[in-house]
Amino acid sequence: MTTRTPAPATSRTWSIAELADEFEVTHRTIRHYEELGLIEPERRGTVRVFHARDRIRLSLILRGKRIGFPLTEIRKIIDMYDEQPGEAGQLAYLLAQIADRRADLERRRQDIEDSLRELATLERRCRADLRDLTHT
Repeated sequence: MTTRTPAPATSRTWSIAELADEFEVTHRTIRHYEELGLIEPERRGTVRVFHARDRIRLSLILRGKRIGFPLTEIRKIIDMYDEQPGEAGQLAYLLAQIADRRADLERRRQDIEDSLRELATLERRCRADLRDLTHT
C-alpha cells in the first residue's frame, strides 16, 4: 500500500451541492451570485467547479448579507482585495462601512426600545381602563 501525499488545500474543489450544503443556501442562491459576477466557478461542460477562491468569496458574501450589507457594497469590498490599494484599502473601506452599519443598527435598536416602552405604557393604560370598566 502506498501513501498518498494530500493535495494542497488550494487545489480542492467543491460542487454546487457541496457548497449549498456547507453554507445552508440553495443552489439558486449560488447561481444568483454567479450571475452577478460575485463568484466565478470553472465550467466543465454543464458542471460548475468551485475553487477555494469561490468558496472564500461565498463565505464573505453570506457574512456580509447576515450583517446587513447590500450586495453592491459586498461586491465593492470583495473586489477591492484584487485592486489598488489592495487589502489595506479594502480594510479601511470595510471599517468605514462597519461604522455606518453599526450606527444604523444602534438607531434601529433605540427606535425598537422606544416603541417597546410606548407599547408597555399603552398596555398598562388599556389594562387599567378595562379593570375600571369591569369593576363598575
